[in-house]
Amino acid sequence: MSTAGRGLHGHVLDTLGPEITAGEYPPGSVLRTDELAQRFDVSRSVMREAVRVLESMYLVESRRRVGVTVRPKSEWNVYDPQVIRWRLAGADRPRQLRSLTVLRSAIEPVAAGLAARHATSEQCAELTECALGMVAHSRGHKLEGYLLHDVAFHRVILEASGNEMFARLGDVVAEVLTGRTQHDVMFEDPDPAAVTLHVQVAEAVRAGDAGRAEELTREITVGALQELDILAP
Repeated sequence: MSTAGRGLHGHVLDTLGPEITAGEYPPGSVLRTDELAQRFDVSRSVMREAVRVLESMYLVESRRRVGVTVRPKSEWNVYDPQVIRWRLAGADRPRQLRSLTVLRSAIEPVAAGLAARHATSEQCAELTECALGMVAHSRGHKLEGYLLHDVAFHRVILEASGNEMFARLGDVVAEVLTGRTQHDVMFEDPDPAAVTLHVQVAEAVRAGDAGRAEELTREITVGALQELDILAP
């Protein structure tokens, strides 16, 4: 498909996706593609491409003689980064952030413990670099720079665990961290204690101390939940 074609169906998705995840089209709603094509002023082929993307996320399904039907929320691919992004942009943000942060608290401490056992020297060096980058951007309202290093830090932890399932959650964690920053569910400067904990996790992984790496990472996730109690009750 041409760049223009991708741009058009992307424009449709940027509006229709958030509307579906926000509940403006409740489960069971039938979307008429011809009506939507008129609404967005796009061709039916562009509209069909947008529907195919929504189907791949299990947000909708196409039925003969019925049309495009919105699926129940229980069937959505809630791990899809785009679905996460759309949900975080809506009114359901506090519950979604809490759900994802609880997921992190269940996975990341274990991943950090595994990383202490399996991380390569290159991954240890990368983890330290990320932690120091977080320190460097933790003051002076440099949240965007801080975010880049924070996302990279947690990706390395998940990948260094040696568990392919954990590694695939890197995009999910990235969306949580990005959503917190973009939607102002962060303090103007990160919590100094949390920044220090990231440095200590990097040290524990490098030292091969699995128990300490897991314990420190659990402190990070507990702190993230406590921040949500304040910023997104």
